[in-house]
Amino acid sequence: MIDVVVSGVLFDMDGTLVDSTAVVEGAWGRFGADHDLDPQTILAFSHGRQTIDTIRQFLPDLDPDEQRRVALELVDDEVENTDGIVEVPGAGAFVRRLLAAGVPVALVTSAPRDLALNRMRAADVPVPDAVVAADDVEHGKPHPDGYLRGAALLGLAAPDCLAFEDAPAGLEAAIASGATTVAVGSLAAEVPAGLARISGYDEVTVTAEGDGFRIRD
Repeated sequence: MIDVVVSGVLFDMDGTLVDSTAVVEGAWGRFGADHDLDPQTILAFSHGRQTIDTIRQFLPDLDPDEQRRVALELVDDEVENTDGIVEVPGAGAFVRRLLAAGVPVALVTSAPRDLALNRMRAADVPVPDAVVAADDVEHGKPHPDGYLRGAALLGLAAPDCLAFEDAPAGLEAAIASGATTVAVGSLAAEVPAGLARISGYDEVTVTAEGDGFRIRD
């Protein structure tokens, strides 16, 4: 159950606001077939992480320039492919409720900026003014850099924010930043004890309270 008063909200994208399962599974499935790797093993590692980090994990012997080339090819393919992308239940309406209430909102994603914007638009989820994408941080999730930067873009400290995440690497990053963290959906199997968890946003409300905003379900 969520019942917190915060100054801002930080969202992951894939699996948290946008369901891009079909596109992601297709891309990594083709990668696995090309390199004789088990797609399920790749997916278990890759979720919530930058593409380049997954390439380094599974093709460690490649020259760094070649690793970057492979990562760019994967990303370029995904940028153009929005078939089957939908919102996580209630995500678009919830983001609109937050923005209408004046809540500062940031997107913190492991995806490159173009890919993130295409998926958000395809799912009809509003893109907040503050966006932290893969190319905006030196260290991707599970490092907390993205969440710290997202809060800073809002003029806030991360502990004053509520973060929504769905993947183990992302949950680790959000928690490490100090943000109050909520796990979204069924993909976040490794949820730390006591962490709030929701399957969608239809029942999540936001109201102004003092100098902050009360968010609860």
